[in-house]
Amino acid sequence: MSDNEFDILDELYFVVAYSDLRSSLAFSDEDICEGLKSLLEKGYIKILYPDQDTEQDYNQEAFEKHYKDYYYLATKSGLVVHNSI
Repeated sequence: MSDNEFDILDELYFVVAYSDLRSSLAFSDEDICEGLKSLLEKGYIKILYPDQDTEQDYNQEAFEKHYKDYYYLATKSGLVVHNSI
């Protein structure tokens, strides 16, 4: 796991809107997007959309267009990995 991925995952213990994630991290939108994609592909986080209670399947094409509209949350496996580092 990269340092950026670790820092992103550190913010996702609770549901977080992209705008809040962006304001908490000193990363560019591109760096956050790449980190989120990597964490999603590993199954360490999940997307919630259109509200904080509705899980959305990861679709790379849709993600790249709408990632700023989503909410994010760490998965159990993501938390286990994050806490073991």
